[in-house]
Amino acid sequence: MFAPEPGNSVGDPVKVAKESIKHAKQKMFSVVIVDTAGRLGVDKELMAEAKAIRQAVNPDEVLFVIDAMIGQDAVNVARAFDEGVGITGVVLSKLDGDARGGAALSVSSVTGKPIIFSSTGEGMDDFEQFYPDRMASRILDMGDVLTLIEQTQKSFDEASAREMAEKLAKDTFTLDDFLDQMQQLRKMGSLKSMLAMMPGAGQMRNQLENFDEREIDRTEAIIRSMTKAERLQPKILNGSRRSRIAKGSGMTVTDVNSLVNRFDQAAKMMKTVAKGGVPQMPGMPGMPGMGGGFIGGRGKQKDKKRGSKSGNPAKRAAEDAGRTLGEKPTGGSGSSFGLGQ
Repeated sequence: MFAPEPGNSVGDPVKVAKESIKHAKQKMFSVVIVDTAGRLGVDKELMAEAKAIRQAVNPDEVLFVIDAMIGQDAVNVARAFDEGVGITGVVLSKLDGDARGGAALSVSSVTGKPIIFSSTGEGMDDFEQFYPDRMASRILDMGDVLTLIEQTQKSFDEASAREMAEKLAKDTFTLDDFLDQMQQLRKMGSLKSMLAMMPGAGQMRNQLENFDEREIDRTEAIIRSMTKAERLQPKILNGSRRSRIAKGSGMTVTDVNSLVNRFDQAAKMMKTVAKGGVPQMPGMPGMPGMGGGFIGGRGKQKDKKRGSKSGNPAKRAAEDAGRTLGEKPTGGSGSSFGLGQ
C-alpha cells in the first residue's frame, strides 16, 4: 500500500496516483493496483477525477467493480463509467447475497466488456475467476458444481483423501478424522458460500440464511474437550464423560449428544458410499449449523407396543395371542424412508 501521508486522507488523488507509479518503479514492483474511491455515475466532478487518474497512470486494465445486488441500475451505472472513464473489464461483487447477479450480467452486453472476476466475500479465498456458463447455472438454480470441485481439489490432498476413503470402508473413521475433515473444509472458505453452489440451493434459501458458521467452532470445541481414547472410541462416551466434555467445551450435554449422533449418522452413510453403495435415506446427515438430523426419517425406533410383556403368565399368553391375531404385514411404500410405521 502506498500512502505518502499516512493517516491523512486529504490530498490530490491524481498526484497520489502518479507518485504511486513512481514509487512502484523504484521498488521494482511488477503489479500496481490503483484503487479509487467509490463514486456514482451521476457525479460529474468525481467522474472527471477518475478520468484524470486514468490519463495520469496509463493503466493496462481499468476494472469496474459493481455490486451484484444493485439490480437494473447496474446497466445505467456501467454505461456512465464506460463512456466517462473507459473500462476494460468488470468485477462482480457480493455474489453471496440474496441476488443471483442476473441484472449485473447485462453489464457485459451493454458495455461490450467482459466480467473478469467475481467475489463471494471479503477474503482472498472468496475472490475467483468469472465463468459465464457457471454463473448461468447459478441463476437457473442449477448450482456451480465445477467451481465447487475446483475449490475441493485445491484444499484436499489426494493421498489424504484416499487414506480417508480406506478408513471409511474399514469402519475405522474416528472423531479425530471428523475434526480433520472440518478443518479441511474451512480451507475452502465459507461453508455457506459452498452450500450455495449446490444444485437447488435457491430452494433452501431460508436454511442458508440461518446457517451458523460458528457452529463449526462449537463442534471443534466439543471434540477437543475429549480425551484421545474418547475420540478414537465414541462408544465409551457414557453420561459422566459427556457431562465433563460439555463443561470443558462450554456447551450443554444436549449439544454433545447431538454431535455424537451426527457423527454416527455421517460415518454410517460415508461407509456405505465408500463401498460403492447408496445409503437408504431421504437426506444427508445434518451438518453443523443446519439444524441436524435426517430429512424425513428418524432411523430405527423402538416399538413401544412390543417393548414390554406382562409378568403374569396368563396375561402374557393372552397378549401374545392377541398380538399374533392382530399383526399385519409391514413394508409397502415409504418403508425405506422411515415412513412405513
